[in-house]
Amino acid sequence: MRNIIKILLVIFIGTLLACSNNQKPKGTFEPNKIGNIMYRNIEFKSQGAILRGRLYLQEDKMKKGPVVIMAHGFTTTINGMTADKYAEKFREAGFSVLLYDHRNLGISDGEPRQELNFWVQSRGYIDAIGLISNQPEIDVDKIAVWGASLSSREAFLVGTIDNRVKAVITMIPAFGEEIPKKDKDGSLYAFAKETLLIDDIMSLPHTTTEQMPIVSTDQKGTPSALTDLTAYNWFTEYGGRFGTNWKNVVSFSNIEVPDDFNLVQFADQLKAPILMVVATNDEMNGANPKVTQYVYNNITQPKEWVDIDGGHFGLLYYPSPLFDKSSKAQIDFLNKYLK
Repeated sequence: MRNIIKILLVIFIGTLLACSNNQKPKGTFEPNKIGNIMYRNIEFKSQGAILRGRLYLQEDKMKKGPVVIMAHGFTTTINGMTADKYAEKFREAGFSVLLYDHRNLGISDGEPRQELNFWVQSRGYIDAIGLISNQPEIDVDKIAVWGASLSSREAFLVGTIDNRVKAVITMIPAFGEEIPKKDKDGSLYAFAKETLLIDDIMSLPHTTTEQMPIVSTDQKGTPSALTDLTAYNWFTEYGGRFGTNWKNVVSFSNIEVPDDFNLVQFADQLKAPILMVVATNDEMNGANPKVTQYVYNNITQPKEWVDIDGGHFGLLYYPSPLFDKSSKAQIDFLNKYLK
């Protein structure tokens, strides 16, 4: 009887230890697989919340290699909404990739759910760089940031502030609707840098909005954040797939900024080469081609511009010739500046 009790006690203690060892600390990694593509589930802390995503490692693990840090665009998620397909292409081309969901969205933590804040999302990139810089497989001198649509603005801002960034890709960039005034004394850039690097961005004065649908077919009865039919078609087709964790609702929190503040003012502050993949006939509000051209013209770093047909969402359809053209241009750029 005593022997049985001892055996049960050993099993019980062992179970407790196993449970303790399974707790997930900051920056944990778990292996996973989609098809033949191996990746690790990752998580890291940003602005008090745990962000989650995937780390795709290059096949040659004998040497440190370059990495692309990716976050999806406006409200989309990493599972099945095309950013993951770009990540797989980059990995096939010999790049490691860190792809994650923004705070409050998808598989990442954060409250209120579905709330977007430009500054908080931009800070996610900074903290992702911190995580990836400590990984033995990564060459810390070869880090790129990637953004699409709204997140192209965020990747761009990070590229103007963080010297660890060595290349920037902005795909279907949405830089706004207005050509800015000059930041003559640099005070607006100083504000942007201080805001992005503060420990608690949401402690700054800000406003919030009520939730509303992201897309809708009834703009009179149920107005939505995005009004174009192309947006409705893409979001319902891709976001509506099983397992994406996408939800057709959004709200916004907006940090109070100085008068005349405009992200576009910082084009000459960019620290690294940049590729802009631009829709020649972009229909989305906030993706004004004149503003995009203004940004490009004022960048002093090496820069490349690739035109893609199909409107804002054409290169987000996979598989498609537009996706192939877009991904090839991005891989060529990464090969040029990161390898």
